[in-house]
Amino acid sequence: MPHPKVTIVTPSFNQGHFLEETILSVLNQDYPNIEYIIIDGGSTDNSVEIIKKYEERLSYWQSKPDKGQTDAINQGFARATGEILAWLNSDDILLPGAVSAAVQKLSEHPDAGMVYGDCWLINAEGKRIGKFPAAETDYAKLRRGYVHIPQQASFWRASLWHEVGPLDDSFYFAMDYDLWTRLAAKAPLVYFKEPWAAFRLHGTAKSIAEDDRCWPEMMRVHYRDGGKKLSWINAKYHLRKLLRPILMWKRRRQMGRAKD
Repeated sequence: MPHPKVTIVTPSFNQGHFLEETILSVLNQDYPNIEYIIIDGGSTDNSVEIIKKYEERLSYWQSKPDKGQTDAINQGFARATGEILAWLNSDDILLPGAVSAAVQKLSEHPDAGMVYGDCWLINAEGKRIGKFPAAETDYAKLRRGYVHIPQQASFWRASLWHEVGPLDDSFYFAMDYDLWTRLAAKAPLVYFKEPWAAFRLHGTAKSIAEDDRCWPEMMRVHYRDGGKKLSWINAKYHLRKLLRPILMWKRRRQMGRAKD
């Protein structure tokens, strides 16, 4: 098919302040075959009102209680019929042309299980404040804690999802890391130095407010898959725990500075 279907799932809960920008970043893509699914967890703000504005252009949406973000993503992908999958959180955005670029790269690299691009960091007002440190990685590097994959800019083949999915809904934070290790064990993950998405940093984002929950969950993946205590990822985990106050101070400071 010249334009394989791409399914994008947005999990959301009380993100009305950012949700419309997220939705439009998907609906305004230049790619002609997108299946867009929004799974809202029963928001009590204006999220449902925003979703209804665009419901004729959505493939499916719902608003009812779920077990959290990971469960919402799984519910969305359970309805997916696309050959290529991605999820976009309700405070992040896709950049113009991202879907077309990802499909083209997957077509050019038939051995790749997933492709991902660069990702800008933006603040609550949508101002660019930096760049995600994306880099090429693989299964062995992932197992050492060398992640460097922006989830917002990642697209993978549905055929692999059906082999390794769904997400483990016991994970609150590192469900993407868990997925990438499973995908990378099956096929290469290929990085392209092209900006495909923007990752929003703001005070209530869990990457700011609950960052300390990420690495313990990554270590769960490490030990589950046979990892040892004497390992690079364990050393990195303990070093990061020591440096976390400094890293969070730097990130919060960054949120207040916009780049031209």
